[in-house]
Amino acid sequence: MEEKNIASRPPVEPSGAAGAAEKPASKPKWPIPAIAAGAVVVLVAAGFAGWHAYTARELDAAKTACAEAADTLRGKANEYNALVNGDAKTASETTPKQVRDAKAVDALKAALKATAPEYEGCTADSKDGLDAAAAKLGQQAEWYESHEKTLTGAVKAVETSKLDKTVDDANALLKSSDGQVQDDKTRDALSGAIKARDADAIAKAVKQVNDSVAAKRKADEEAQAQAEAAAQAAAAAQAAQSQASGGYTGGYSGYTGYTGGNRGGSNGGGQPAYTPPAAPQPTPAPSGGDDEYETISWCGTLGSDPARC
Repeated sequence: MEEKNIASRPPVEPSGAAGAAEKPASKPKWPIPAIAAGAVVVLVAAGFAGWHAYTARELDAAKTACAEAADTLRGKANEYNALVNGDAKTASETTPKQVRDAKAVDALKAALKATAPEYEGCTADSKDGLDAAAAKLGQQAEWYESHEKTLTGAVKAVETSKLDKTVDDANALLKSSDGQVQDDKTRDALSGAIKARDADAIAKAVKQVNDSVAAKRKADEEAQAQAEAAAQAAAAAQAAQSQASGGYTGGYSGYTGYTGGNRGGSNGGGQPAYTPPAAPQPTPAPSGGDDEYETISWCGTLGSDPARC
């Protein structure tokens, strides 16, 4: 009976130290707000770090893009400058007289007067500044590319017009040298170079033709001089021969002897006969008396001194 009464008693709270030991400890309420505040700080810091990292990536990307634009510009500028200082410079030395169309020379000069843009580079510190610089560099690269095409076309036009004039002059020489060269093979070489429109080959063939023309002219002049000298020598020889064989041939047919007859007689031909003059009679020397003379006879032929017979 007593056990039932004990079992039905209500539980009694322990007292003293035993009761204190059995009660749970109470929890403080301040850590919750602190934790929340810390979380906020962490989130803010993480956001700032993320934003900074994003900004850094964007800036790096802008720097990279600007650098690439600068490299592209430098490449275009180098190509343009190489053309200006190379083929364009050579073509610009061509005079209007060396081309078929002088307008090609004028167009090249105008193209060379274009002012190239000034390079600024990527000097900005911000993304926006770098983006703007990259855009400007891109525009400058387009300028170089466009003007390079224009200048290339102008150079080509001058070269073509110059070659046309060269071909025209070569054709004129080929026509005028027909029959005027010492070696016709030179003209054949010139004709082939003209058909090929090879400026170097044409220049070489033109020189050969001109040399051949000069050689033939010199040979012709020497042959003509020799012919003239030979003709003059023949004329001089003929004149000398004519002078030697054309002397005085009349002469004098002297008296061949006295044939006697009357002084006024005729030779039977209707012309009076020639009567030679009487030989001079020397004064006779005295012989003997005062009135006695020696008779002397003189003989001779006409044209010679008389002699005593």
